[in-house]
Amino acid sequence: MSYQVLARKWRPNNFSEMVGQEHVLQALINALDNDRLHHAYLFTGTRGVGKTTIARILAKCLNCEEGVSSKPCGVCSSCKEIASGRFIDLMEVDAASRTGVDDMRDLLDNVQYAPARGRYKVYLIDEVHMLSKQSFAALLKTLEEPPEHVKFLFATTDPQKLPITVLSRCLQFNLKNLSTDKISQHLNYVLNEEKLPSEALGTLALARAADGSMRDALSLTDQAIGHGGGKITESDVNAMLGTIDRSFAIDICNALIAGEGNQLLAEVAKIAELSPDYQMVLADLLSIWHQVAIMQTVPESIDKTLSHYAEICEIANTVSREDVQLYYQVCLLGRKDLDLAPDLKSGFEMVLLRALAFRPGSAPGAKKSAVTKAVTKAETGAESSLKKPQAEVDSVPQAQQKVIPKVELAEDHKPAIIEQPKSEVNSIKDKSVAEDKAPAPKETHTKIDLKGLTPNNWVEVHSQLNLGASLGEIVSHCLFDKMNENQLFFIIDQEQTSLYDSAHQQSLAEALSDYVGVQLSVEISFGKTEKETPRAVSIRAKEERLAAAIEVLNQDPDLQEFKQKFDANLDTKTVRPIDQ
Repeated sequence: MSYQVLARKWRPNNFSEMVGQEHVLQALINALDNDRLHHAYLFTGTRGVGKTTIARILAKCLNCEEGVSSKPCGVCSSCKEIASGRFIDLMEVDAASRTGVDDMRDLLDNVQYAPARGRYKVYLIDEVHMLSKQSFAALLKTLEEPPEHVKFLFATTDPQKLPITVLSRCLQFNLKNLSTDKISQHLNYVLNEEKLPSEALGTLALARAADGSMRDALSLTDQAIGHGGGKITESDVNAMLGTIDRSFAIDICNALIAGEGNQLLAEVAKIAELSPDYQMVLADLLSIWHQVAIMQTVPESIDKTLSHYAEICEIANTVSREDVQLYYQVCLLGRKDLDLAPDLKSGFEMVLLRALAFRPGSAPGAKKSAVTKAVTKAETGAESSLKKPQAEVDSVPQAQQKVIPKVELAEDHKPAIIEQPKSEVNSIKDKSVAEDKAPAPKETHTKIDLKGLTPNNWVEVHSQLNLGASLGEIVSHCLFDKMNENQLFFIIDQEQTSLYDSAHQQSLAEALSDYVGVQLSVEISFGKTEKETPRAVSIRAKEERLAAAIEVLNQDPDLQEFKQKFDANLDTKTVRPIDQ
């Protein structure tokens, strides 16, 4: 006897052998056992989730010689013939190859006749969405009021293409994608029954690659058996699928956390030698960051049997929650943009470099990169060559020393050049040179003693804390209330409660502890902030600087003359004060 593929050999013969789809099976079982049968059923879902299989089992339940029930005997002639596809009263039609109205008319010509052997005449139309409009029109009347001995079973992967008139005449069941765990468990069962050696991580990799389809999983298993010479191992499955060992993804995560660009590119070079599927590599990274986030938030729910569980625990204890969310989002968006890159390797590198560049807190206080240092050195070396003799500067024509203020003009007027006296130009030049030579003043902050912390100086303390982007936004809406020994109490603006998470208390406590050098605890409650929060102070200061800048511009005599001469207006929306 020739070899039978696993997808056909292990096709379920009754509802009890089905994997998943409990919501559909329960409805059908109750309908069969209680004799509440509809005349038309529509099964929808992606490929390989059991649409046609459930339809065939339902046909077997309807025509079993033992009677209509949810448990066909499987040994009578009707059950055997249905299982082998030889039952005369089961008309299984592929709508993809019989789309015309004539095909539908030929099919329906025999509807009025009683079944030859079975209890019901069953019409199973697969990929029903492929039928033409004329075919659906010819089917509608019969579908709405068929003879009592006729049952229609439809299966499709694209129910949106079915006319609403057909959908309204059917009981629709939406089959879900199977979970990775269910597929993996079923593969282990099948391989055990087939007496084939396998590794749990190998079948898990096959289940992930199946993407919710049991048929795809069994087909991939057949391929893996052939690739591995009768056994399934994780390494063989990875080689077959073009995936890489998860340890490479772990190494990339560690390089990102360490902020080492050289190490990061070195890991990418190692992966590139294996010619991987970079989409799958990004999927592995997303899976790791997802598990790390679960470990940080709900550690008791993590599966301890996961591959590289110890490494994931170490990463979770090293990286901040904000960084995890950033890395996950960058990798997620990178999958969408990967195909647009000149080549997949460079696109993959850019995704990782983007994650490295946008790490929270990487800019403040960060060391100058090698590129920045090189540019600075080059500018310093060229400074002397760029300076011109004073005589050459003085010989510059007066026309080249004109100053053009940036203002918004009326549409019907052309810009004009306003000259300033040479003395003013020289004074401005001398001032700028002096400013360039003078070192920038360093901003200094005096640390507030813990006992001296009050609602009034909380704003200053907040500006000195080393907070991340997410935590900084939350804390900016908080107001210091009181202190009880080493416990600090804060009130968060009740309008900002949607941003708050209970983990922010611990993060703020750690930041304050580092600031004062004493272990502190923090309690944040909701309420109405009577005084200005750091956020409110920042907004008010910005508005005041903007108003002052607009006032300075309006008092400028040159600008006033310009406005009068050309009937121009100052666009205040474009005014931006210079932050010191």
